[in-house]
Amino acid sequence: MTKAEQKQLRYDSAYMRMAYEWAKLSHCTRKQVGALIVKERMIISDGYNGTPTGFENECEDEEHFTKWYVLHAEANAIMKVAASTQSCSGATLYITLSPCKECSKLIHQAGIKRVVYATAYKDTSGLDFLAKAGILLTKLD
Repeated sequence: MTKAEQKQLRYDSAYMRMAYEWAKLSHCTRKQVGALIVKERMIISDGYNGTPTGFENECEDEEHFTKWYVLHAEANAIMKVAASTQSCSGATLYITLSPCKECSKLIHQAGIKRVVYATAYKDTSGLDFLAKAGILLTKLD
């Protein structure tokens, strides 16, 4: 491993630890997911899975199913950037759980060029789509 690769791994690991800390802010009981968007070594956005602003914080219904309107961590982070003066173009997304197919479309359209994830989601079609779109995927162990 080159010195540049070692340095990148150090940064990747640090940002992923931060994404895990962010995931702890989620009120979801089934799964807590955190995301950071980093551009030129600067965190430009963050997000975690949860209900939209103004809704109750409970993510699951009485039967313990996730409510349909719960937003995913990466979608929340991308929407924060959209509401700011920043741009995701060329950025890296750090996420604790790999993206679903719906969020993968958002990631591609936002111009994110690299996705670093810790755990693969059971349905890998999101990762397959991102790879087909030419987005660099990195799984951190």
